[in-house]
Amino acid sequence: MMDRRQQKTRDAIFKAFSTILETRRYSNITVQEIIDGANIGRSTFYAHFETKDELLKAMCTDIFSHVFSDELMSEKTHDFSVGSNDLEAKLTHILHHLKDSEKNIVGILSYESGELFMRYFKEYLTEMFSKYLKEIEVNAPPDFVLNHLVGSFAETVKWWIDNRMKYTPEEAARYYIEVSCVNRIKDQ
Repeated sequence: MMDRRQQKTRDAIFKAFSTILETRRYSNITVQEIIDGANIGRSTFYAHFETKDELLKAMCTDIFSHVFSDELMSEKTHDFSVGSNDLEAKLTHILHHLKDSEKNIVGILSYESGELFMRYFKEYLTEMFSKYLKEIEVNAPPDFVLNHLVGSFAETVKWWIDNRMKYTPEEAARYYIEVSCVNRIKDQ
């Protein structure tokens, strides 16, 4: 567990990195620029992250870890702490978090860092969708179904973001459910 000072430093690093991502390509961003933006020392940065890629992964993990947590709490823009634990609710929750992190996400997805983001995102999606595999009644191998669900939802998210999130998280999740085989999932 991080103390408040460490969390404050980490937040400053995330904020500086996000701000730079809005205007610069990921590959052109230097650790020194992040350090300058966060107003911290080089050793402080490296005490938190070994590389810029690790920083990006940590940012993604921060966004995803809550959404994929079993212990959900009410938040400013949404509340999934009570009610259904069905797949559509989970997907809607993911979309709400991406919308809440819109500035970071758009910056990350804009350039080659988007590839890394998607790789981390798909790892989380694979874990989540695999919990629902037994519930899906479809005549295809489980690994094929899992690959399809993860890939198609990742592309749905990209489409949604490319369309400036003009559809609500609820609508986008419903569209995904509607066109994929997951509407055959029995509630858990």
